[in-house]
Amino acid sequence: MTSFTSPSSPRPSSVPRGVRTASEWSWRMLAIIALAGVAVFLVATFHEIVVPVLVAVLIVALLQPAVAFLTRHRWPKWVAILVSLVVFVAVVAGLVTVVVWQVHAGLPQLEQESAAAYARVRDALRRPPWSVSDAQFAAYLREAGRFVQKDSGVLIGGALRVGTTTGRILTSTLITLFATIFILIDGAGIWRWITRLFPRSGRPALEAGGAAGWTTLTSFVRVQILVAVVNGVGIGLVAFLLGLPLAVPIGVIVLLFSFIPVIGAIVSGIIAVGIALVFAGPLQALLMLAGVLLVHLLEAHVMQPLLVGGAVKVHPLAVVVGVAAGTGLAGVPGALFAVPLIAVGNAMVSAMLDVARGSDPATAAAEAEAEAEGEWTGGEPVDRP
Repeated sequence: MTSFTSPSSPRPSSVPRGVRTASEWSWRMLAIIALAGVAVFLVATFHEIVVPVLVAVLIVALLQPAVAFLTRHRWPKWVAILVSLVVFVAVVAGLVTVVVWQVHAGLPQLEQESAAAYARVRDALRRPPWSVSDAQFAAYLREAGRFVQKDSGVLIGGALRVGTTTGRILTSTLITLFATIFILIDGAGIWRWITRLFPRSGRPALEAGGAAGWTTLTSFVRVQILVAVVNGVGIGLVAFLLGLPLAVPIGVIVLLFSFIPVIGAIVSGIIAVGIALVFAGPLQALLMLAGVLLVHLLEAHVMQPLLVGGAVKVHPLAVVVGVAAGTGLAGVPGALFAVPLIAVGNAMVSAMLDVARGSDPATAAAEAEAEAEGEWTGGEPVDRP
């Protein structure tokens, strides 16, 4: 007897299920990549506005706890904001003033010691086993200059794109200042306005993601300040004990470069060891290198796991890749913002997924941490493979 298929019955697909699943994932990934490309294009096009606003967000994350502390003690909010901004500007201006004063005071000695160091290096290279002639030495210097100019173009280019003229620098500074003030005054209102741009059904997840991201950012900034101060004081103290003429500027340079993960430590370490080699000698340079390595080992194995690990739940490989990608895309600003953006994005996505699954983000995070430690959750032992 012949069987007939109902017209309403679905026709069996000739495409294997695995191929269909791969194709569905593929077009979704292409959509995500296209969206990310559009975002990168917009940021690159409007970098003179985006970078100052991002700097303002980092400053707000640093100053917000101080403003909240003062307002809790019944200070008027505008007074708390004004005092916090004045103290911040005074600290930054003080650091710059100390560096300029130290360099200016030691400039004659630096010129003499630079000339003497150049002569010592040149005389050492003339003798065996090097036997470098004057023409070869000049050629090496030209090659080194071209190498530095070429490879520093990526790093310096990002900074120059932010402001290549005095007018652009002034504009960026004003944008940063006004954005900082307005975010401190009504940051919650600005975020509520952003969330209202999205469908009502997605607002709870977005609000939870924003709260988690902001908590992560404030923790990251506070911890990074502490790490930078320890690095700057530690390496500056080593330079002072070695009798280097630029101990204070070395400490300040290390402090500032510590805000750029991976690259900052390498660059500031090279500067410190180079100054020790030029102005003190090979032995002092080796001691300076040992001091730099000791401070950074302390940071990597003590401070980073205890402090930064809790504030930024991102794998070190993601940090390295993110910093490298940020440096290639935007130079210094890209290296500076890479880790905060990765950390905030990771926290926001995790919190939004928790809301989408119908669980509380804080409870889910506590349960995940307890499970990772092999503890008890929900009154039942964790079943770990």
